[in-house]
Amino acid sequence: MTETITSRPVRTGPPATPSLGGLGLFTVLLAAALPLVDFFIVNVALPTIGADLSASEAVLELVVAGYGVAYAVLLVLGGRLGDLFGRRRLFLGGMAAFGLTSLACGLAPDAWSLVAARAAQGASAAAMLPQVLATIQATTSGPRRAKAMGLYGATAGLSMVAGQILGGVLVAADIAGTGWRSVFLVNVPVVLVGLFLAARAVPETRSARPEPVDVPGTFLLAASILTLLVPLTEGRAAGWPLWTWLSLAAFPFAAAAFFAVERRADRAGRTPLVPPSLFEIVSLRRGLLLMVPFSIGFSGFMFVIAVALQQGAGLGPVAAGLALAPLAVVFFFFSLAGPRLVARYGTRVVPAGAALQGVGLALMTLAAWRSWPDLGLVELLPGAAVAGAGQALQLPVIMRVVLSEVPAVRAGVGSGVMVTTQQSSLALGVATLGTLFLSLVPGMGMRDALVTTLLVQLAGVALTGLLSLRLPRTIA
Repeated sequence: MTETITSRPVRTGPPATPSLGGLGLFTVLLAAALPLVDFFIVNVALPTIGADLSASEAVLELVVAGYGVAYAVLLVLGGRLGDLFGRRRLFLGGMAAFGLTSLACGLAPDAWSLVAARAAQGASAAAMLPQVLATIQATTSGPRRAKAMGLYGATAGLSMVAGQILGGVLVAADIAGTGWRSVFLVNVPVVLVGLFLAARAVPETRSARPEPVDVPGTFLLAASILTLLVPLTEGRAAGWPLWTWLSLAAFPFAAAAFFAVERRADRAGRTPLVPPSLFEIVSLRRGLLLMVPFSIGFSGFMFVIAVALQQGAGLGPVAAGLALAPLAVVFFFFSLAGPRLVARYGTRVVPAGAALQGVGLALMTLAAWRSWPDLGLVELLPGAAVAGAGQALQLPVIMRVVLSEVPAVRAGVGSGVMVTTQQSSLALGVATLGTLFLSLVPGMGMRDALVTTLLVQLAGVALTGLLSLRLPRTIA
């Protein structure tokens, strides 16, 4: 009797594109929330940190700026390294480092140790976050990508507001006597859960044509961001010494040198850190231009309102954080409706959102003028709710527009450029609107300084609305 052996057919052709399932999407969105929560979570904790560690105002500003600047400087590099070595690998490594540096922040024995740990935390976030968007771009398409990007934008916006609320609750709760330290220690169990899920649910992807790191471009981009953000953040508290003006004067030269080096590398056939050809994509270019004033206004408002409510209106950290709860709740529900509105009306929902945000901001300005110093949840509720709806119709859509036409092979660098623009603008918002507000307080008083700063932000919202009219009518 003979035995017949049937061989299995050998599959040929390109390997199947990895797909991001529901659990994997939840995991990367969880990771996307962490860095943004941590940018804002310290706003209401700063007074307690200063009192506990005997930290000066300049050092406290470094607690915020050290994280934001390190994060912004390294984001594009993080995206490039993910393209080169594998996005899942960088995601896991960055998340683990974020957990360790959060632990270091929570255990910091003095103010300067906290500043150093915060800078390291920002650097680890820069390794983790670009992989989120790049993974979504590389593992989804069509309606699934639109839904994932909509959820990413909703997560980003909600995280920025929730971070401030969570910070107030944790500081007041004083869990096991940890006080302000809990705003950092809370990250550790979240990271452990994220690592467990990511190891099982996030697929590995990398660029089909991995590109080497552009060392000159990396250094020049870092120099450009540092020479702008550091003096603007530290200048007022330090008394505007000579180095701040020299640094600001150096910024245009550093930026011009970066652009020249990147353009030369692109023309020579090498791969620059930020390919100038990427900005030939109209949707990316116009979306980034819109993200700048939006993010400056968002972060500036969050910082200023936290200081005004605690130091001016005399609210505790919980009440100051919860005063923005209506904004967060309305943002969440309107962001869920965003994809359906975009499918019906296209990007025209963005100028509509800017108009709503402007109305909400005007209502909050009027409340501050009439009710001061009795300003809290009830007085801010109508304006915060309307502003939250307007912001929800802008941020998720802008993010979708920016990345809508970026090729999958450049998903890492595209997401790195977008998040760098967002993060730099967030830091710039605290530096500019925050500095304006704190500079006006001694001469005008807290109420008038707050009203003036909100009116300046209102002008920024108007600019956002005008720029949004130039967005492509539909999203690819």
